[in-house]
Amino acid sequence: MILKSLSMINYKNFDERSFVFNNKINCFVGNNGVGKTNILDAIYHLSFGKSYFNPVASQNIKHEAAFFVINGTYEKEQQTEKIVVSLKRGQKKIIKRNGKIYDRYSDHIGFLPLVIISPADSDLIIEGSATRRKFMDGVISQSDKHYLDALLKYTKTLTQRNSLLKYFALNRTFNQDTLEVYNLQLEQYGQIIYEKRQAFLETFIPIFKARYQAISSGNETVNLLYESHLSTNNLNNLLTNALQKDRALQHTSVGIHKDDLVFNIEDHPIKKFGSQGQQKSFLIALKLAQFDFIKTKSQVNPILLLDDIFDKLDAQRVTQIIKLVNDENFGQLFISDTHADRTEAVIQQVHQTYQMFKL
Repeated sequence: MILKSLSMINYKNFDERSFVFNNKINCFVGNNGVGKTNILDAIYHLSFGKSYFNPVASQNIKHEAAFFVINGTYEKEQQTEKIVVSLKRGQKKIIKRNGKIYDRYSDHIGFLPLVIISPADSDLIIEGSATRRKFMDGVISQSDKHYLDALLKYTKTLTQRNSLLKYFALNRTFNQDTLEVYNLQLEQYGQIIYEKRQAFLETFIPIFKARYQAISSGNETVNLLYESHLSTNNLNNLLTNALQKDRALQHTSVGIHKDDLVFNIEDHPIKKFGSQGQQKSFLIALKLAQFDFIKTKSQVNPILLLDDIFDKLDAQRVTQIIKLVNDENFGQLFISDTHADRTEAVIQQVHQTYQMFKL
């Protein structure tokens, strides 16, 4: 799969900008603030229908503009695919494939596999469990429509149950039967999600460990541990046992929406016991394992975005990552950096065609 061209109108700090890309490596270079990351984010937007960096859709429209439009032309399985993502202020976002509007955004997820490595990935270590669940959900959803469907239904049901708990508290009333309907739905969808997360990690963890060993110079042991309420009981029982707590809190306190993925090095949390270098290697291994997993499931080389990694990683790690594109198992690569000479010096080591875009 290749992104042949990209155009943006009123996206973030661009009035209008177009690019025609190299099939292998593309580098955006320039000073901070010129929009390098925004270009990568526009490519991400075409795959996922949303920004990687700003989940508030309207804030991706350039100041004082009324709309944004992103156009991408791809070559996939010897077919030309034209994707358009557009948004007008106060209206619903529209995603089109070859001129046809998607009825559901979720139908587009996984069609254009993509992995991004960014300084923002450090949130996976330092932030709460929601960030790590989002990572798991993002990886699995790109190759499993049933998982994504169950996740969306679980999230909708959870919102409805929480609204009902707030209603009960506000009106000083309670209806067990109505609540039980939501409990059963949460159990149904939650069990599917739990089992698929378990199956995913059984495959993913060995890939991740192999990637970590390949890009780190140490011999330390790393691991991912899945923590879930459902490992001890079924969700309906858990919801029943937590009823009084949920009524007091006015939200659902147990379920797969509380799951976590624990990052360990030498059997200790990497957040507390890992060096900066170890944490960086951990995150890169995580993302490259994501690439491997998605490629295996989709049978397509995902697009790989490397955002500002030259300023965040030492030269050795950057070179190791870039050399990976010399492997035929990797596809198209997009890089942003502040120093053209530094970028080009590393890129030339891999003997692939490339294009430099100076902003």
